[in-house]
Amino acid sequence: MDAQRPICALDVDGVISLFGFEAPPDEAPGRFQLIDGIAHCIADGVGGRINRLAQRFEVVWATGWEERANEALPRILGLAGELPYLTFDGQARFGTAHWKVGPIAEYAGERPLAWIDDCLDESCRDWAARRSAPTLLVPTEPFTGLTDELTDRILRWAEAGYTQPE
Repeated sequence: MDAQRPICALDVDGVISLFGFEAPPDEAPGRFQLIDGIAHCIADGVGGRINRLAQRFEVVWATGWEERANEALPRILGLAGELPYLTFDGQARFGTAHWKVGPIAEYAGERPLAWIDDCLDESCRDWAARRSAPTLLVPTEPFTGLTDELTDRILRWAEAGYTQPE
């Protein structure tokens, strides 16, 4: 952990592993990878986007996958190595992200935070608005995930001193 760098909290499902798209498998927006016996559509180019973010941020897994995110994803995505990960003590719930707030808040402390997730809800937005450190919530669509546009938006926010309006 580098206490000086801003944090980028990164979900997996709906950000890296896409779902809900209507294309047939041979026209999917990514390549299918077998991870723990489950086929995941890993978004095209997402590894490069994460590597771009890692030049500016400490990228941290903020996913119900917890430590399992490091088992295959760094290799599949072409990351330099394993990433720190948050644990959620069995609180994971599909369809919302509010259960992530406590561990993200504890890990980030007073550092600027960009949180990329497909299930951000009103409680996440309320928490971000009350947070004293700069916070950027970055919602994704589960069928497109982390795009070049979203990555550029996050980097512009950091370059502007974490004050650029959303």
